[in-house]
Amino acid sequence: MAAPGVIRERPNVIGALGGLLWLLVTIVPVYYLVLTSLRRQQAYYAENPLLPPAAPTLGAYRLVLENDFLRYLTNSVIVTVVAVALVLATSLMASYYLVRSGSRLSRGVLSVVLLGLAIPVQATIVPVYYLIVRLGLYDSLFALILPAVAFAIPISVLIIVNFVRDIPAELFESMHADGAGHWRILHSLVLPLSRPALVTVGVYEALQVWNGFLFPLILTQSSSVRVLPLSLWTYQGQFAVNVPAVLAAVTLSALPVLAAYIVGRRQIVSGLTAGFGK
Repeated sequence: MAAPGVIRERPNVIGALGGLLWLLVTIVPVYYLVLTSLRRQQAYYAENPLLPPAAPTLGAYRLVLENDFLRYLTNSVIVTVVAVALVLATSLMASYYLVRSGSRLSRGVLSVVLLGLAIPVQATIVPVYYLIVRLGLYDSLFALILPAVAFAIPISVLIIVNFVRDIPAELFESMHADGAGHWRILHSLVLPLSRPALVTVGVYEALQVWNGFLFPLILTQSSSVRVLPLSLWTYQGQFAVNVPAVLAAVTLSALPVLAAYIVGRRQIVSGLTAGFGK
């Protein structure tokens, strides 16, 4: 019996059913992905796709690893790490200037930067291709890094600016009074207090760069600079597609991003809720 004055909330049955439905929507594709990657190519067309394979095998993973998967993985890691590092450094410094300057110029710069959110990547592919060719960077990893950084800066600045604005002005004034310069303030004050935003931006942009397909397709050609999304074409033959091998490659390529999300999931939620909810 409930105590007097205590109001018992009715269970949210509709919300629970909706959550269960969404869980199924997200779990079933992953379940299918893993099961199919453990099948033989011949069994893929003969067995029920939602039942465990009769004879599980790691042959698809072996095939993937034998077809330069580690080279493609290394290229993706290089592009992702360098692009995310440049985005974080550039966006943090830009956010510090935009918040602490307080001038009309800084507000205008922020407006111009945020305009980048309204520009679709597909609409710029021709000028980006022309610029990369003129710079002599075509068919190189830098051809993938530079556009990724450029298109990531607007959303990154939007998130980080909100965190920098929430730092009390007294802390900046105190460090100025102690003789600290801008670089010292940026390193000792802004960087630690903006860590949730930086983790949010880092994981989000890593996911975008890691899964990027359009720029690698247009701006690279040789297999030596091929990244993981394009490597899936390796398992497509003239008349058929080795589906278990493709899904094995997808599974392996998703593991690093999944690990990054597991490590930084709390900061991601904190960064998104604080960055957009103010």
